[in-house]
Amino acid sequence: MDPIWWIVLAASAVVFVLKLAGYVVPQRLVQGPLLTRVAGLVTIGLLSSLVIAQTFAGDEGLAIDARVPAVAVAGVLLWLRVPFIVVIVVAAAVAAGLRALGWMA
Repeated sequence: MDPIWWIVLAASAVVFVLKLAGYVVPQRLVQGPLLTRVAGLVTIGLLSSLVIAQTFAGDEGLAIDARVPAVAVAGVLLWLRVPFIVVIVVAAAVAAGLRALGWMA
């Protein structure tokens, strides 16, 4: 068997054990205010790092292309509390427009 499949199986086992631990741990340990706050902050950090990694990742390292201004526009619109669907459409239009013009392809 290819080594990658052993890694997939091991990762699946770890995820299963973590899910099982969620059912086994007593509720009083999970519902505290500190753990609730930490879980919220970890979620924000993980999503932010995912957005940054997907925005700047290229085939050979750091890539500055049409995604960067599109994410910047999306960030400004979200800060202004524009509806989410409008943010998505405008950010996609910015990226498509820049690529159509040949800038930051």
